[in-house]
Amino acid sequence: MSRPLCCQNGFTCNTKGNKRMTADQYAWWRQALKLAGGYRELTHDQLLLLAPSADSPESGFFRNRPFKDAPLVPVAIWRDAAGNVICLQGGKEAEADKVWNYACRNPISEALYHSVTAGEPWPDEPPSVAKEHNLPPKTGDLHKDLTAELAAEKETVEGFLKKPISTQEQADQAGVWAKRLSGIANKADEQFNVEKRPWLDGGNAVDDKWRDLRTDSKDLAKKLKKHGEAWLKELDRLEQDRQRKAREDAARIQREAAEAARKADEAKAVPSVGTGLATDFAAEAAREADRLAHQLADAEREAQARPVFAGRTGAKMSLHTYWVANITDYGALVMALKDEPEVREAVQKIAGRIARNKDAALPAGMERVPDKRAA
Repeated sequence: MSRPLCCQNGFTCNTKGNKRMTADQYAWWRQALKLAGGYRELTHDQLLLLAPSADSPESGFFRNRPFKDAPLVPVAIWRDAAGNVICLQGGKEAEADKVWNYACRNPISEALYHSVTAGEPWPDEPPSVAKEHNLPPKTGDLHKDLTAELAAEKETVEGFLKKPISTQEQADQAGVWAKRLSGIANKADEQFNVEKRPWLDGGNAVDDKWRDLRTDSKDLAKKLKKHGEAWLKELDRLEQDRQRKAREDAARIQREAAEAARKADEAKAVPSVGTGLATDFAAEAAREADRLAHQLADAEREAQARPVFAGRTGAKMSLHTYWVANITDYGALVMALKDEPEVREAVQKIAGRIARNKDAALPAGMERVPDKRAA
């Protein structure tokens, strides 16, 4: 890999990568990169944790969309010896202030910056079907072009679905891929409606033409999300365990802090006589109480929930909580719903409808339970 950008621009680095300057201009980026985990998008809460504020461009490596729905491009920002802000976006000079609004949330490693600049794909980017399947040039016929694109996507997705997701990069790819397939479905839906509007009396022909394209792309998107569900649930389980342990640590530190505060109060009441040992003990007790108070604040922050997701902005895949019916006493439930027509066939459907309304009172014999699914 080529030398780091900080070295390419005249800054001397030691073996740890720290620049010998009056200040480390890459400190904010390093902290952001640590929170992001390499290339993942920072949440709003994570941005608030960073200091200084992310309101103005900071030196580092990022990725950005030059405009809506544009492909992601690598971004490098740094300050030269005179303090001038220099910004490269996709290898071309750009205005850092215009790039920063999106780029600040998307720090990447220097290695990834150079990799993408050299032509390698983003780690969360699904395979390019245009390259792998040698898609023909666009014909201008949206149906033919989307059909060819979907056929190529379908072949690649089916291979991907044969193996379980085992890495974060694969989970991210599934989320972005599902978004890409949903995009095909959306284009098909839009054109479908345009073509059908003048043909309300003869709409069946249009229905037949677009049915497979619309449903197959949506079904594949759903399969991709379902495929990533086990991975997301495991991440959710680990996060729940982490929060539980963090809460236990916070509770323990709280007890210790309370005990330290009590001892500090007792020490204050001891008269300062003789060699001053009582005074020293009181001061030490106060310092210990203050240390534990700060440690408690850190532990409480650690116990806060962290987001679990795959993909990126506009193509995120995360666990959503859906409320479904769990029938605990079928006989009691049937009796409670005895006035409904065809009770035995409809009872699960009715219970499901009730469960989805979280404010609805539950009849005897059922309960409302969460059901997390990839969405």
